[in-house]
Amino acid sequence: MKIGNTPDKPAKVSGGTSQVAGEAAKAGAPAAGPDASTQVALSSAAATLLSGNSSAEFDSAKVDRISKAIADGTYSINADAIADKLISNAQELLGKSQG
Repeated sequence: MKIGNTPDKPAKVSGGTSQVAGEAAKAGAPAAGPDASTQVALSSAAATLLSGNSSAEFDSAKVDRISKAIADGTYSINADAIADKLISNAQELLGKSQG
């Protein structure tokens, strides 16, 4: 048994390319790439961000207030709200992947 030769890797041919890759190159197809049936699903939040139609505007005053509160050590974090949102996002993601 040789180290480095696994059954799931195609055998190498002269020239450093695999036989499958060489045949694909001759046919004009890419040597390797994603399956044509590969699909990606975005959450509604991600789709909104990508579309650029976000209703939220950048609020520099809010950023300044939060930055000052962090610097002063007075910024408080609502762990319950964060946990609830994480659970909600996970449920949304799991619901979409199962359906």
